[in-house]
Amino acid sequence: MAHVEFAQLFTGLILALLGATLLASALRRWWPAAAGGQNIIVETLFARINAWWAMVVLLSFAAFFGRLGIVVLFLLVSFSALREFLTLTRKRRADHWAMMFSFFIALPLQYLLVYIGSVGLFTIFIPVYTFLFLPVLAVIRGDTSGFLSRVAETQWALMLTIFAASHAPALLLLEIDGYEGKQILLIAWLVIVVQAADIAHYIVPRLMGRTRIAPSLPHSRTWEGFLGALGAGAIIGTALSWVTPFAPWQAAIMAIVVAVLGYAGGMVMAAIKRDKGVVDWSHLIPGQGGFIDRLDSVVFSAPLFFHLVRYFWT
Repeated sequence: MAHVEFAQLFTGLILALLGATLLASALRRWWPAAAGGQNIIVETLFARINAWWAMVVLLSFAAFFGRLGIVVLFLLVSFSALREFLTLTRKRRADHWAMMFSFFIALPLQYLLVYIGSVGLFTIFIPVYTFLFLPVLAVIRGDTSGFLSRVAETQWALMLTIFAASHAPALLLLEIDGYEGKQILLIAWLVIVVQAADIAHYIVPRLMGRTRIAPSLPHSRTWEGFLGALGAGAIIGTALSWVTPFAPWQAAIMAIVVAVLGYAGGMVMAAIKRDKGVVDWSHLIPGQGGFIDRLDSVVFSAPLFFHLVRYFWT
């Protein structure tokens, strides 16, 4: 039954992406371009559709190999995101040990705990043990210049790109009555709702005005975009309630929670980029920046989504 539902969802996504690609191609041809020869809204939409194609293909390919495939996929994503985050932080020679520990011990061990199903340990390994061990590892090198900020930035990187992100594949560990073998659909639902909210927050302010949430935040972070993200998330999440263990009204509430956390995550990561003086975390994804640029909303919403499902449905 799980295979049937996954196949139906996959088919629906392919058809939706085909329709979106055709629509974006038509808009690119017929929507008048700006003076510079490009319509930035259409080009951004086109780039995001291409990124969605990649997400669907990668997630579907990983699902073919079961839990191992999903865990390895998110491990690789976390590796790339961690690299992007630490590239923008201030580091000295004394931080090399901490960085080696982050990439080659903390990262693989966290995902190993997810793979073997050690829920109790994977939820405290980084926020407790790694959080306390990293400053010790850094201080024994003897360099105290900017020590607190250097350690804090590395801890932030681990919390966001590894700990928070690992909660998405951890959804596979949840044992829900009547939902056995279907947990991968929860990952798909989470990513789809977050991406729907993300595109709404981009498009709505450009059609209905821009009232900034805070003057210091980027102009794309507006109340109109926030409400659009909530609305799009709730509609898509409710429409896809059939792939979840949620009733439609429960799916709507969960989607709103996910959209709120996702939007908040986008604002936080945008603030960090502004503080670092960059537009994108990297240029790995053409027209879309880096992995963090595309997954910042998922990173913030995945932990709360995991624990809500675990508390109320398992």
